[in-house]
This record gives sequence, C-alpha cells and structure tokens, in this order.
Amino acid sequence: MSGAIIDSTNRAIDKAGTGQNSPALAYLAGLKERSRRVLGDDLADIAALLMGHEPAELDPKERRALILTVPWHEIKVDKANGIRAMLLERYTSHNTINRKLSALRGVLKAAWEQGLMSGEEYYRAISVKTVKGESLPAGRDLAQGERTALFDVCARDNSPAGYRDAALLACADEGLRRSEIAGLSLADYDPDIPALTVIGKGGKARIVQINPGSARAINDWIEIRGNEPGALLQPVRQTGVIERRHMTAQAVYNVIKKRGDQAGLKDFSPHDFRRTYAGDLLSAGADIVTVQKLMGHSDVTTTARYDRRPEEAKRKAANLRMTPYRGRH
Repeated sequence: MSGAIIDSTNRAIDKAGTGQNSPALAYLAGLKERSRRVLGDDLADIAALLMGHEPAELDPKERRALILTVPWHEIKVDKANGIRAMLLERYTSHNTINRKLSALRGVLKAAWEQGLMSGEEYYRAISVKTVKGESLPAGRDLAQGERTALFDVCARDNSPAGYRDAALLACADEGLRRSEIAGLSLADYDPDIPALTVIGKGGKARIVQINPGSARAINDWIEIRGNEPGALLQPVRQTGVIERRHMTAQAVYNVIKKRGDQAGLKDFSPHDFRRTYAGDLLSAGADIVTVQKLMGHSDVTTTARYDRRPEEAKRKAANLRMTPYRGRH
C-alpha cells in the first residue's frame, strides 16, 4: 500500500464521516474524539491480525490503514472466537483484550445496521465471551503529609485563587469526581449539616456529609466569593477577578496538578483523592455500604476494590517471619 493511500485512509478514519459506507467508519463516527483514537487503534490491531501481521511489527499508520481493507461483515462467530484467541496469545491485560473485543462488537453492530449481516449472524458473532480478570484501581494513596502540604500551599496564597483552590481540594478530599466538583452550585452546599448534594454519573444525586476541615475551607472561599447564586467554584483570573460561571472538569484537573507541583509532591491524579478517601474510611471501620453511597458507586464491588485492609493484614502476616539475612560484615 503506497504512502499516499495510507495517508488518505488514515484521514478518513480520523474524520470518520457518517456518510461513509464502511461499517468501521460508521462505528468510529459515533465515538468521541479520544475514544475514536483509542478504539481505532484497537480495530487496527485486530485488522493486522486478520491480515496475517503482527501489530507491533507494522508502522502505526500502515496498521490503521488496514481497518478499511477488512470485510468486517464476514466475521462470523467462529472467526470472532479466533480473534479472541489471538488476542489472548498477545496481551496479558484482560482490560486491553476486552476493550478490543468491544471495538469488534461495535463494528459488527454497524455492519448489521447497514444490512451487511443478518440478525442471527450478528448476535452469534457478538456472543464471544469477555476475558475474566481482576485489576487493582489505578493510582496511589495520598499520605496525610501530602494532603496537608497541598492545603498549606493554598493557605500561603492570599489571592482569591488560594481560597478557591483550598475549597476545591476539600471537595476532592471528600471523594468527589472532577466533573462532580465542577458541577457544584452554591445551593448544593448546606453549611449547617455540613454536606454537599452531588450529581454523579447518570445524573444520580447523593448527599455527601463532609468533615469540619472541608467545611471550613468551603466557608472561607464563600466569604470571598459572596452569596450570589450560581457555581460554587468559579474561575479566578490572574488579576483576582472572579468569573461568575462554572469551572470545567479540565480546569479542576489543572488546579490540582498546579498545587501538587507547588507542594513538591510526586505525580498523582485527582482520582487518587477518591482512592484515598475510600481507603481511609474503610480502614477506620466505616461500613462498606455506607462508603459505597458516599462514593456514588452503583455496585459495592467497585468500592471493595479500594479496601486496603486485606493488604494491611497481609503485611502484618508477612512480618511475622524474618528472612535471616544479617548484611555484609
């Protein structure tokens, strides 16, 4: 395949116009930009395998161009199971394999919607089983000293941004997601309880009781912000002027990253606040169902993945015996 054809094919994949006849392009057209890029690469890996290539041995552009050469509608249940077997041979992460199988199912659905596959062929092909496995939540716990350092950095900043960022970090420290923090309004905060009414995934509302330290940070910010209705946490210009609108989830991320750098902390993500929040509560003896409700998890098994108590028990057990190495004399 010539370089010009590869480039034009990749441009078609990146744009993934809805008017395209290819089931692969039709599937990709329905995805957001980031998902289109990730799942497009997954389809490229499957296409390479179907064409008899090892994905890692092909140039990325050349591999992606193969997406439009595969007759996806001809993939029946036997071939779908064969793809699963090839993925199992090459990838160790069940999450990676299942994501690629999800991309395959998406293309097959597009082929069925285009009338290229019968309903029976489609439903039999997508019955390919997912790969079972279990992984630990990504990220790390934040130590008490690290959390203190973050708030100390904000306390040294006497500008409105310093107050705002302390309140923002307090919300993160209470286990809220970035999008949930960005979506908070002043009316969602009840200083008397104190508590926040949070709109989580799927538009589900929950009440999160917060500790006095978090309430103090939010109250200090409100004294600066004022009591005008609207977003609880608002953008602050470099001049100190407060903009009366909601922050974005990306802006929340940027604030946390900035304050982490100023505090000299090693890399962490906003989600590590949620991980730490859940782990701290469970280690302190909180009921897991209560923690599930505070976190906004739909399934208690998700909350259980943040439970560090089994690891603490294993650490204590491991230290019951000692390896008899006395060092070098």
